[in-house]
Amino acid sequence: MRSSGRNSGRGNYRGAGNNRDERQGSGRPRKPRPEERRYDVGPDATQDGPRPGRGGAARGGAKGGPKKAQQPQRRGRTAPARSREYETRAEERNRERYAGTSERNAGKADVKPPRTFPGAEQEGERLQKVLARAGYGSRRACEELIEQARVEVNGEIVLEQGRRVDPEKDEVKVDGLTVATQSYQFFSLNKPAGVVSTMEDPEGRQCLGDYVTNRETRLFHVGRLDTETEGVILLTNHGELAHRLTHPRYNVRKTYLAHIVGPIPRDLGKRLKDGIQLEDGYARADHFRVVEQTGRNYLVEVTLHEGRKHIVRRMLAAAGFPVDKLVRTGFGPVTLGDQKSGWLRRLSNTEVGRLMKEVDL
Repeated sequence: MRSSGRNSGRGNYRGAGNNRDERQGSGRPRKPRPEERRYDVGPDATQDGPRPGRGGAARGGAKGGPKKAQQPQRRGRTAPARSREYETRAEERNRERYAGTSERNAGKADVKPPRTFPGAEQEGERLQKVLARAGYGSRRACEELIEQARVEVNGEIVLEQGRRVDPEKDEVKVDGLTVATQSYQFFSLNKPAGVVSTMEDPEGRQCLGDYVTNRETRLFHVGRLDTETEGVILLTNHGELAHRLTHPRYNVRKTYLAHIVGPIPRDLGKRLKDGIQLEDGYARADHFRVVEQTGRNYLVEVTLHEGRKHIVRRMLAAAGFPVDKLVRTGFGPVTLGDQKSGWLRRLSNTEVGRLMKEVDL
């Protein structure tokens, strides 16, 4: 009885399964089994692909799932990746072919590259590059200077682009002013009172070198100013320019503002221009004028080209008017302007060119 019951149960179970498959076959379409399903998600996916839902959303980029960039469809077959062995053989063939070509051309004369070949028989640097490095703007702006016939090399106006020059030998000018083509630096410092006019001071006092400690290139001062005198003092690494600016042969003018106590006579300017007798000879002023008067206080401007020690203070003191405060407001074409005390500024290209013109550079 038990065995028959088992058999009947098995038969009933199989029969139930068969009946379910028959019902699905007769009515709705049968669902594919897992091993029969196709997971095509491309543009050629069939209707029996994955059902839209969380699984498809996670793969396709619905809201909340990671999005994948749509890749364009490729028509035709894609070339397979070359193996390393294939690349090695191809390289060996190219070497053999090149070696054979070299042997065939061994008896022929060497082929000379044209002059336009990079680095072939070209000396110097392009003119616009030299001008750009000197601070005249971008290379395009320097090309415009050349187009406007404002640049000359060794006295000849340059009209064509691409002219090559030697910064060490050739003389380059813009608007008649010499260009510092090498890596020179030019600064103007408004020296405060109490600062020593040296780059280093063994006594530890504040000096000019304290204002240029962060410069890679060693600078030196052009001339000197008294410790208590304020105003313009130039700093540069151009030795020849510094030497000529301080040489009496070139008569570079310096302008000072001095505070004195009056009243002053009307002929004081004439006396200074005619010359004041000092212990080391006569000293003459090139120009004198009263800038401002407040009661007995006078602010006078003195211009002279001499550079002797304490020259302005000694001249005014010899004339009977000791100086209370002295400021140098100009050194050649370089003026103080609104530059604040203790501030260092880089000279413009025009100022450098005018300085060089003053001393025939």
